[in-house]
Amino acid sequence: MAHEILALIAHYGVLLVFLNVLVTQLGAPVPAVPTLVVAGSWAAVGGPWVLAGTMAVVVAGCLLGDSAWYAAGRRYGAGVMRLLCRVSLSPDSCVQRSELRFQRWRGQVLLVAKFVPGLSTVGSSLVGAMGLRWPLFVLFDGLGSLLWAALWTGSGYAFAAQVDKLLSAVASAGTLAIQLLLVLLALYVLARWWQRHRLLRTLRMARITVEELHRAMAAERAPVVVDVRPQASRQLDTRVVPGALLVDAQGIDRTVHDIPFDRELVLYCNCPNEVSAARVAKILMAQGYRRVRPLLGGLEAWDAAGYGVDHLSTAGDSGDSPAAGATLA
Repeated sequence: MAHEILALIAHYGVLLVFLNVLVTQLGAPVPAVPTLVVAGSWAAVGGPWVLAGTMAVVVAGCLLGDSAWYAAGRRYGAGVMRLLCRVSLSPDSCVQRSELRFQRWRGQVLLVAKFVPGLSTVGSSLVGAMGLRWPLFVLFDGLGSLLWAALWTGSGYAFAAQVDKLLSAVASAGTLAIQLLLVLLALYVLARWWQRHRLLRTLRMARITVEELHRAMAAERAPVVVDVRPQASRQLDTRVVPGALLVDAQGIDRTVHDIPFDRELVLYCNCPNEVSAARVAKILMAQGYRRVRPLLGGLEAWDAAGYGVDHLSTAGDSGDSPAAGATLA
């Protein structure tokens, strides 16, 4: 297989490298790193100018693929983020972690996005949805792509002799090497599935339905509804349940410290399996709150049921104030 990659690169040159990088950045489960390393070792024959040309092609492929996701994020906002979340191998946390990184680094997250598994595609869509200006996107994504290209093609260039020996060893192993790679891939997928299964089992608890919450909110002593989404997520999707407290998971203690332990709390997020809400619920239960439940289906289920939502002004979203005057008495 490795010799076939080298033969294809020798025959088709940088076109194959460009197409491989492009489809990878568009989200296809096709690894680009082996091609880049082999391309770097191939460039060692032609010298530094060939290496520079190869890196330029890699950056072009990255920019083209990332620009497509950037445009999708600009146009469809939170919708494309939810799509990526559903198809990700780690749908329970991929988008939320990306939002937190963006909240911390803004557009500079693109400088490291390609070095963080699962962040490259999500990062391009996220910065588009968050309104990062096109020139800044091109600047940061171009620099990040250049660093990524330099690492892998440069490694192949610097260790061309070792890469050639490795290719020969893989070719000699024949089908055994391919079978080993398939086994490793299967073990990786199985490990990720088991990790997800353990997480969901740990966070298994009673949920409250949107119908139950709607009825409870009309009662004399209504539950306190808490929006546990990150602030960056609320900037992407400004909908909130009327009267909800706004809080990041890291600031939950400061937000609920005046709420009595016997008060009912309903937490909601907008992520698969209500994972964020369930995690915060576990924290609050450990602190002594006895009546804490995540909202089944989260914000999407509430809005889909037609119960009505408020919309935040993103400039005024402080992250810890009631969305519409929630009362704690």
